[in-house]
Amino acid sequence: MTPYTHIVRYYECDRMGITHHSNYVRFMEEARIDWMDQLGYGFEKMEAEGVVSPVMAISLQYKRTTTFKDVIDIEVTVAEMSALKITFNYTMKVAGNIVCLASSTHCFLENNKPVVLEKRFPELCETIRQSMQS
Repeated sequence: MTPYTHIVRYYECDRMGITHHSNYVRFMEEARIDWMDQLGYGFEKMEAEGVVSPVMAISLQYKRTTTFKDVIDIEVTVAEMSALKITFNYTMKVAGNIVCLASSTHCFLENNKPVVLEKRFPELCETIRQSMQS
């Protein structure tokens, strides 16, 4: 998979000129959406079929600061996948240096009820499993 690239915008920085910590959660979402698009199964398709994927947990470890116009490359991998949830890992780098390590866990819901991913989207599950092996 090709890493997602985000260029830090001026409004994403605080008064010290450093990227505000809250923006990294948004960067994760951008990268996760791009990752799903690369798999050929974007969130638009899933949501059009009535399934949503809310966040259950999130974790970030900030290693270095970033600033306006820094180019952040974000690698997304699947750490774990079960019948009801999936955990993504994110490695964010600027010029090859790690700036943030993060993870997010998501479940899948249809009509506010849990979805067994394997039953609802078997092809997607197989594609994700293949990505985990490469």
